[in-house]
Amino acid sequence: MKERFERHRQPWTPSEIAKLHQLAGKAWSLRDIATALKRSEESVKIRAKLDKLTIASKH
Repeated sequence: MKERFERHRQPWTPSEIAKLHQLAGKAWSLRDIATALKRSEESVKIRAKLDKLTIASKH
């Protein structure tokens, strides 16, 4: 069964976007950022691409 996300299909808030930028700047992995924001990895990946952010790959 697929994992349910608390923020499924909800618009991104300015504080979530700020946190995404902060965590991406600290070179967190996609999975870690998604977990911290309670968003799916796909959602984080799409938002990062829109904001032209680079997400660190897994170690």
